[in-house]
Amino acid sequence: MSCPSFWTQSSRDDKLAIFVFTVTLFAFVVESQLTQYIQTTLNYRHPFFLFWIVHSSFVISLPCHLLYLILATPHSFSALWKGLVLANTQHLNGPEHCSSINSQTTFPVNKFTYLMLTLTAAITMPALLWFAAIEMASVTDVTAIWNTNAFFAYVFSVKIFGLKWESRKLGAVVLATLGVLAVVYGGSTVSSPSDTVEEAVLSFPKSTGPLVGDILTLIASVGYAGYQVYYKKHVSPSFVPEFAEDYRPLSASEGDPESDTLHATSHLNESEQSIKGIETVFPPPFGLYSNFWTSAIGACTFAVLWIPLPILHWLGIETFSLPQNLTTVGAIAGIALTGSLFNAGFMITLALWGPIITSVGGLLTIVLVFFSDIILGATESLTIWGVAGSATIVVAFGVLAYDMFQQR
Repeated sequence: MSCPSFWTQSSRDDKLAIFVFTVTLFAFVVESQLTQYIQTTLNYRHPFFLFWIVHSSFVISLPCHLLYLILATPHSFSALWKGLVLANTQHLNGPEHCSSINSQTTFPVNKFTYLMLTLTAAITMPALLWFAAIEMASVTDVTAIWNTNAFFAYVFSVKIFGLKWESRKLGAVVLATLGVLAVVYGGSTVSSPSDTVEEAVLSFPKSTGPLVGDILTLIASVGYAGYQVYYKKHVSPSFVPEFAEDYRPLSASEGDPESDTLHATSHLNESEQSIKGIETVFPPPFGLYSNFWTSAIGACTFAVLWIPLPILHWLGIETFSLPQNLTTVGAIAGIALTGSLFNAGFMITLALWGPIITSVGGLLTIVLVFFSDIILGATESLTIWGVAGSATIVVAFGVLAYDMFQQR
């Protein structure tokens, strides 16, 4: 539970969140296409190394956001940083300490470290299970099972946040899941032997354990849903319409009449304010708090998860090899950049919208990838089931989005 006075949410936040969500979807599509390109066309198959690179690149989220705010707003780095520290101190210390927290309060290093490690583990384990499962089960099955995380996110949200079961939300989540099944299975075609040459050179033949692969994917899906709810419960301090029918924002800083034209990523009523004589931007500008935690996960990944690389190399599971040409380097850089954009945007929308609508909204990436494949020449994927499934996912997301904004 967070301090009630931490966060205020305006209509401008809603518009910015929609923009961030749109960028997030397209970033995922580009990331997916580049990953396929590097593995098939460039024949560079080092999944754990790529995973480490992409998740480590999350660390750029906060520096890039801070640089933008320093250049585009009157705020100084010191004021922005002190606001972030104060926001995290307030949130991590809990509501019972809200009244006594100020700029001189000691930052809770132990709580921060524990939360950073658990978040990194929570987002890493589902991804690693997915990589393991893709070696055993078909891509179609893995994709379909993985995207059931929207359903589990709803179940966890109801249980953990004490929500009521709502037939409209449950129906939308189930409808979206069925839409994914229609796209994945109805839009797929039977591959010829030549189409699966790249699969034959992987470490483990798919015939060795498709059932095990499906089970691992299911565990990964449940784990990823759990990560979303865990993040919302323990990290995000923002108000989310999914979890309350009414709310009353408490104190907020008085607005600067000239600031509205200067910062496209901050609250309308936000300005540098004095907290015990120290200039501090509080609450932090739009998305900055979430990007702080995204960068923390990236830093933790970089510092810790390089350790399995030599172990995997020594065991012969994944031979370590740096890219041999600039094309591959550029493709990896593109994957890292778009992966960072996707995850930074995902964390922001997760904080603002909550796990239910964000997880269902994430299924729109299935729709975009489906149509991008067709645009790029995979016309055999265009089937009535694929189109119907895509429309179903869009409708389900629309229902949840309408429901969310109606509660404002």
